[in-house]
Amino acid sequence: MRAAIIFSVLLMGGLVGCASRQGSLRFEKQEEAVYEHPLEEVWPVVRDWFRDRGFRYQEDAGQFVLQTQWREEFPGSKVAGHWHRYTVVGKRESPSRCQVWVIRSSRGPHGAPASAAKQPDWGMGRTPDPGPAGLPGGELRVEEMDVRVPTFEEPLPFVPEESVASITLPLQSSAVAGESLQGARDFGMEWGLRDRIAPVLDARARGQEAPTLAAMKQEPGGASIECGLPIIGLAGQAQQGRVMLLGELHGTREVPRFVALGTCQVATRGIPVTVGLEMPVAEQARVQRFIESAGTEHDHALLMESPFWRSPYPDGRGSEAVVQLLEQLRWMRAQGLDVQAFVFDHPELQGEAREAAMAQSILSQVEAGAGRFFLVVTGNIHPRTQPGVPWDLGYRPMGYMLARKLPSLLSLDVAFNSGTAWICFVGKGDSLECGERPTKGKDNGDRYFVSLFERPSESGFHGLFYVGAVSASPPAVRYGERSSDANPM
Repeated sequence: MRAAIIFSVLLMGGLVGCASRQGSLRFEKQEEAVYEHPLEEVWPVVRDWFRDRGFRYQEDAGQFVLQTQWREEFPGSKVAGHWHRYTVVGKRESPSRCQVWVIRSSRGPHGAPASAAKQPDWGMGRTPDPGPAGLPGGELRVEEMDVRVPTFEEPLPFVPEESVASITLPLQSSAVAGESLQGARDFGMEWGLRDRIAPVLDARARGQEAPTLAAMKQEPGGASIECGLPIIGLAGQAQQGRVMLLGELHGTREVPRFVALGTCQVATRGIPVTVGLEMPVAEQARVQRFIESAGTEHDHALLMESPFWRSPYPDGRGSEAVVQLLEQLRWMRAQGLDVQAFVFDHPELQGEAREAAMAQSILSQVEAGAGRFFLVVTGNIHPRTQPGVPWDLGYRPMGYMLARKLPSLLSLDVAFNSGTAWICFVGKGDSLECGERPTKGKDNGDRYFVSLFERPSESGFHGLFYVGAVSASPPAVRYGERSSDANPM
């Protein structure tokens, strides 16, 4: 009986541990976007770019500074969003050369300032808080829960500090709202800005008639859609035709938010995105109908009428945060982004039969969606691309089966800072209990990021995705959408 419960909990993605890491992490290089034009020529076009994309701002033209008003992520959806504003600073390097920094300040759903990102001190222990016997689940052994905490790991390199560290610029300018500027540079927006502006300036320098920015073909979605602070390292891995498996810890708010932001950031670059969720395949029609709907209360009620949301063992896959993710996917589609969703779980099956059925459901979607980027989230036993789990060294997970069919498959394990998660665990008397539990992680800063290992881990993960400190998301059984009233302005 105990073995069956442990097997069930692990496959549900409850108390899953970290795979052995091999080698160091590699991060994308953050390069400066430089203009080979005088700042006096660049600045008016920068101002036009922000104006044409609907930003409201105040400006100190003499100091080459402008600051936008606050903008909400996914505005108009029923999800309480985060808020962002941008301070744009022209930096002269020489009479004929300059940079334009875009510094993003962020606030949480209720207007509280977001924590300043900080340089990481990275390690991978993330064991849940111990039970009465000092181990997860009370009497369970660490190896049964697949929680392996390395005793030593070499320091790992990170992206250049300026891309993640807090930037404080006490600007004495009428364009800055009477406060020291704290935020993080948005390299993605800086390069997007340069890629649009440089051709106009180059044409003018050659004496050619340059099209206005307003007349130029707009990037899909463009800057008019707020997709949050860019996820470090995602852009380089999000490619058409690629499948990215995310091995998650169920029951957090942060992983669904990572998926929502990542989907938005990739889709606004013009890459079609399909999100895969570990929900029963019987829910496909209901999920599809919802993300194509207007998002009314009736549409939400139809989504929630399924027994899936009322499971007696709510392990986190049916959380409030997952409903919010579906709402955000619906909202993106309503804005014209090419975003789709599918579900792939086969809960009526067990063991490798379930893994094979899940793999086939994903493979069918990939074969039918050539040219799309697939972002698939599931408990982190399933995405392993190497055979073997603690209870069965020959066990073949879903990721192993997919990797044999999809050479470009990328499998990432979750990493996070300590917090809480809504998880199922083995309680006293071998009973399965579900609820909010503390989780131990490692503080690696506040910025979401993706990074690859130099070589795959023993479990076959190619790298990891990091979501900061985690917080529990309860079941969505009585979920009532809460729109945000908190406008930081």
